[in-house]
Amino acid sequence: MDELLNCILKKYSNINKIEAWGETSLFYNPGKLKRGIYFCTFKIKDGPNDKDSNLNRKNTFRFNFQISKENFIKFFKKIPKRSQKNTGFNYEVIDQLTPHPVYAWMQWVSIINPSILSIKKFEYLIHEAYLKCMDKYNEKNL
Repeated sequence: MDELLNCILKKYSNINKIEAWGETSLFYNPGKLKRGIYFCTFKIKDGPNDKDSNLNRKNTFRFNFQISKENFIKFFKKIPKRSQKNTGFNYEVIDQLTPHPVYAWMQWVSIINPSILSIKKFEYLIHEAYLKCMDKYNEKNL
C-alpha cells in the first residue's frame, strides 16, 4: 500500500494526504478548499457500513477511485442504484477491478491489494480520476 501511495503522491501534483475514518484519503487541492476533492482512498479495515470486502484480513487493503460513467458501464454494464444489495460481485477478490461495494452508484471502483500489473493496466483510469478531480475543482473555484 505504501509503495502505491508514494507513487501516486510523486506522480500527481496538488495532492493532500489526510488520514481519517479508518482510511488514507488523497484529495486534489491547489489550495482554496479546506480538504479538496476526493481523488482516491486506501482503506485497511472494515467499517460499520462497509464490510463486503473483508478488509480485516491480514495484509489487506483496498484502493478506491472514481471513473467516468462511460468507463464504469464499459466494465460493469450498468450503474447500480444507491443502496443496491446482492450485486453478484465478489468484493473480497484480490487484484481485480470491482465496483466499490458502497459507492459504485457514484462510479467509484476498487482493487484489493492491486499488483503492479493491475496498476499499469488501470493507470489510465487512475489518471482519469485525477482529471475528474481537476475538473470538479475548477467548477467550484472559477
